[in-house]
Amino acid sequence: MTEYAWDHLIQEGRVHRSLYTDEGVFALEMTRVFGHVWTYLGHETEIPNPNDFKLTKLGLRPVILTRDAKGELHALFNRCMHRGVTICAEHAGNAKRFVCPYHGWAYGNTGKLIGVPHSEGYGEAFEMGAFDLKRVPRVASYRGFVFGTLSETMPSIEDHLGGARAALDAFIDRAPVGQLIVRAGAYRGAFNGNWKLVWDNAADGYHVQFAHKSLVDMTNKRYAQGRGADYMASPDNSPIYAEVFERGHTFLHHRPGMGPSLWERARPTPGGEAYAAQLADRRGDAEARAALEGAPGFGMNLNIFPNLLIIANQIQVVEPLAVNRTQLTWYATHLAGAEPEVNVLRMRIAEDFPNFGEVDDMEMFERCQEGLAVPEAEWVDCSRGLYAANGADDAARKVRPTDEATMRNYFRAYKMLMQSGGAYACS
Repeated sequence: MTEYAWDHLIQEGRVHRSLYTDEGVFALEMTRVFGHVWTYLGHETEIPNPNDFKLTKLGLRPVILTRDAKGELHALFNRCMHRGVTICAEHAGNAKRFVCPYHGWAYGNTGKLIGVPHSEGYGEAFEMGAFDLKRVPRVASYRGFVFGTLSETMPSIEDHLGGARAALDAFIDRAPVGQLIVRAGAYRGAFNGNWKLVWDNAADGYHVQFAHKSLVDMTNKRYAQGRGADYMASPDNSPIYAEVFERGHTFLHHRPGMGPSLWERARPTPGGEAYAAQLADRRGDAEARAALEGAPGFGMNLNIFPNLLIIANQIQVVEPLAVNRTQLTWYATHLAGAEPEVNVLRMRIAEDFPNFGEVDDMEMFERCQEGLAVPEAEWVDCSRGLYAANGADDAARKVRPTDEATMRNYFRAYKMLMQSGGAYACS
């Protein structure tokens, strides 16, 4: 296995282009990052009932996330122990067992091998228990968010989330009963670029006035509410800020710059006025306005390394497919206990950014990948804020929204993992 000079490739304020283009680096990431770090697999409410399942991934490894008849969670590798065929093709459903379509081997939803056609052909020494499905050895749920890791040395999921827990809790606690529901399907898109390009962008407030200019201009011209005008003029003088946490997590907090009402700030949605009026008729104006504050996003980009992003009122999952190919999957969220009109409006609002903003980002990601193919230009710069005259540095928890401390922060965790073979020095 080729080893790399990580101290050379990841320097203070710049990283080498090969981190995005080298197939060997990508292969190592699939073992040292995805799989060893707590990686997001899905939400408990996607499989709420006994025997429910959904397909997911741990890096490139296909996984079936199941809930058995007793309600226990399992993460099974979607790979028959006979010839390697994936045994489940349905994205989600309810099943007590999975049967390989190639030779009929059958497995329970706990992974136990329960049937082998014509098993006498294997002789008396054949042991069924030796051919149970392989599983992700550690699975943990934090307030409904399910993670898996192959590592026995990784700390608890609570410790892994660290400082990011408070922001995740705030996102969940918007629900009247403190629980999210993820059960509305998914919006999927793929781009020709490396998965880390998403992380370069995830808490980046620098690109907004350029990459998203058409969206902001359209909003201001159509609705004449001046949304984001102050930020566009001088982002670092706005109350918006970013935070960096251990283990690569980052947080871009828009809420301080969004005014007193999230509902009034949200772009209009199809049917929005009718649903708001319906809620007001049923609950009265004051209660309706308070409830409607739960419909828009909370004004946050919370990024849990390596594959979970919370954007507005949605969950986004980063799925590496190849060194130059990545899938992004968006899940709308409902608030348990919220008024039905609020959750309908959350669905309508969730259609907004993936269609009008994410397309800008994915275009930039593909252009980045194309430009990174130039071998004569070796380095990717991420030094903004590193040498700031005001003394801001990566040790500060809060930084300006255009500061690239967020990019340097995740690369610091990434470097630790790649150097150590998939372990944090503080594990």
